[in-house]
Amino acid sequence: MLKHILATTTGLLLFGGVPSIAEAPPAPPPTIKVVAVSNSILENNPERVIQFRHGDCSWVPAMAVEAGWATEDIPQLIKIIQRESGCCPNRVGGDKVDKNCLITGVSEWNHRSDSGLLQINGVHWKPDHAQYDGLVCKRMGVCTQAPLLTAETNLRAGKLLHDVAGWRPWFAIQP
Repeated sequence: MLKHILATTTGLLLFGGVPSIAEAPPAPPPTIKVVAVSNSILENNPERVIQFRHGDCSWVPAMAVEAGWATEDIPQLIKIIQRESGCCPNRVGGDKVDKNCLITGVSEWNHRSDSGLLQINGVHWKPDHAQYDGLVCKRMGVCTQAPLLTAETNLRAGKLLHDVAGWRPWFAIQP
């Protein structure tokens, strides 16, 4: 079963549904982007609200641990996420984003397979790529870019890569 993330032009992301009138005054919704995500983490926190902001990774540790990351790996993970995506889970390589992680344009077109928080490259998720033999596709069933643009799926795929190759997917040598 899938839940949805609703991202408005204010950058507010809601997991589950829309707030009731008692929780927030009604306002005409701006442009809404709906992205399907796995609900395994969210089902225990149906009211979780995360406001993604460029450069703010304060929400990452809890979700990363839920996605399988060891607590001792969180500081390095956050450094990588800051560098790779600015903590914006919906970012594709080359995307420009505003302070609320909303895509505002593309600055370059040569890294478009890089996906999400950890900018997981197409060499890791494309089923026909020789370098990692479609690792993320074969082990997770994630064979396209779209699922990697959700925080939970990206963190789980990153954990898989880390288990197989350490930090090498993000560094030429281990830190």
